[in-house]
Amino acid sequence: MKAVVIDAKWQPKKEFKLGPKDREGKLTYLGSMVWNSPEIRIEDKPVPDIAADEVLVEIRGAGICGTDVHLLQADDQGYIFYPGLTAFPATIGHEFSGTVAKAGPDAIDKRTNKIFKVGDPICAEEMYWCGYCRPCCDGYPNHCENLEEMGITIDGAFAEYMNVKAKYCWNLKPLEGTYSGDDLFVAGSLAEPTSVAYNAVIERAGGVRPGDSAVILGGGPIGLAAVAIMKRNGAVNVILSEPSESRAKLAKEMGADYIINPLKENFAEKVLSYTDGMGADLYLEATGLPEVVFKDIEEAIWNGKVLNAAVVIVARADAKIPLTGEVFQVRRANIVGAQGHSGHGTFPRVINLMADGMDMTKISTKRIKLDDVPESVKDLQTNKEDCKITAII
Repeated sequence: MKAVVIDAKWQPKKEFKLGPKDREGKLTYLGSMVWNSPEIRIEDKPVPDIAADEVLVEIRGAGICGTDVHLLQADDQGYIFYPGLTAFPATIGHEFSGTVAKAGPDAIDKRTNKIFKVGDPICAEEMYWCGYCRPCCDGYPNHCENLEEMGITIDGAFAEYMNVKAKYCWNLKPLEGTYSGDDLFVAGSLAEPTSVAYNAVIERAGGVRPGDSAVILGGGPIGLAAVAIMKRNGAVNVILSEPSESRAKLAKEMGADYIINPLKENFAEKVLSYTDGMGADLYLEATGLPEVVFKDIEEAIWNGKVLNAAVVIVARADAKIPLTGEVFQVRRANIVGAQGHSGHGTFPRVINLMADGMDMTKISTKRIKLDDVPESVKDLQTNKEDCKITAII
C-alpha cells in the first residue's frame, strides 16, 4: 500500500540534553532541538496486521495539519519547526476517518459495547495514552507519561490502511443523517482538530457563559473550530483576529461576529470597541506567534473592564512569551495551557455537535488525492489561503 513518510536526521543542537523520556536516535520531546534535514516521500508498505484489540481501518479522508507542515518545514539551520514529541521515520497524518475493514475479537466499540462491525465509519484520537500511568489514572490522558502520537511518533493516516487500537476509535454513525459520500469522511476527519479546539476553550478554559465575549487569535482550522464552538457556547461577541481575507470570510460562515486584521488595525482598540469597552472573557492564542500577539492581548485585558479573563494557549511554538505579571495580577486574569483532545467526553460531544449542524466541512477548502499529499504539505509552508486540505483516499 502507499504511505506518505517524513524522515529526518538525528542531529541534536549543542545545548540539547537527552531527557528521561527521550530515546537516543529515535524519539524526543523537543523536536526542533534535534531533528535536521527533513524529507517527505511516498513509500510502499505492507498492509498492517492487527492485534486482538485493534481495528484495521481503510482510510477514506485525511486532513493535512499544521503539525504535518512544521514536521517538514526547517529553519535556516535545517532544524524542523515542530517543537514537540517526535520520532522519525513515520507515516504522517492524524486527522482522519475511514471504515472498519477488519476488527479483532477484543476491538470494542464504545457506542455499542460490542465488537466493531466491518464497514463502520470511524475516526480516532491522535493521542495514544497508555491508561495506567499517574496522569492517565488521574483523568488527564492528554498528558500521559508514555504518550505516543499518531502520525508523529508512530505511523499515521496518510496511507491506504492503518491499524488502530479500538479504545482510541469513535463511531461516526451519528453523522450519517447529516453527511453522505465523501462529505461524511471529510467531516469525520475534522473531528480531531475540532476536538483540540473544544478541549482548549471548553475543558481547559471552562468556556464562556451565554452573553460573554470571546476572542480567537489565528484563523487556522483550530481557530475557526473555536469560533464555531464559542458561538454555540453562547458568546454574543465572537471576534477573530486574522489577516487573511479568505480565512476571515470562512470565520463569518462559522459564526464570527467581528474580524480584526491585526496588520491594518489596532487589535486592542478593536476588541474594546466591539465589546463596548469591556474586553473579552476568553482569548485563544492559536497563531503560534505568542511573542508577537501577547502584547496586544495584555493591552486589551488591561484597558478593558472584564476581570478573570482566561488566555488559552493552544498553538505549539518554541518561543518565550513576553509576559507582564502586573496585568494578570491587577485584572485577575489567567493563562491556561491546552494540549490534545482526549478524555472528558470531548470526541463524542464534538461528533454530536457536527451531527446537529455545526458544519466543519466548510473549512476544508481543497480536496486532493493521496499522491498529492507531499507537494501539498510543502505548499502549505507558504500558502495561507487554503485552510484545510483533505486527501480523499
